[in-house]
Amino acid sequence: ISVNKSPVQFYDRRPEHKDWIQILAEDPQLENAIVIEITEGLLLDTTDQVKARLEVFRQNGIEVALDDFGTGYSSLAYLQKFDIDYLKIDKSFVANLETTLDNRVLCRTIIDMAHNLGMTVIAEGIETKVQKDILLQAGCDYGQGYYFSKSLSPLDFELYLGTEKN
Repeated sequence: ISVNKSPVQFYDRRPEHKDWIQILAEDPQLENAIVIEITEGLLLDTTDQVKARLEVFRQNGIEVALDDFGTGYSSLAYLQKFDIDYLKIDKSFVANLETTLDNRVLCRTIIDMAHNLGMTVIAEGIETKVQKDILLQAGCDYGQGYYFSKSLSPLDFELYLGTEKN
């Protein structure tokens, strides 16, 4: 389960993440079942608060994804400074993969760089089979977008998976 955290939510001192940590501690099979998604802008904070919060997440089996990579304040120094599990390629790079060589080069470069830094790569906004195939050929690990499914309610998601619970 991925949870998007805005900078405001990230800095909120209410301990909502402690509930997640408790649930994960009670069932070892759930380790790495929750991923916190943050944006590049959050990594610009030079205080130790961001790093400390991310370390608490990681120490308790919660992984971290860097969302919308390449659209904001991309800095390779931030990728080295923080422990990031997933790097998500922004959909703006994926949108023109079929027609723009520069976007293919950028995506392949992002994928290679992330893999060399030990990160898993997710491409956002995949809408066509051609985009999916280009990204797979470039070594992308995962993809999301309307090609796979539109956004679903929890019930529709369970139906989609064939696991509706009564």
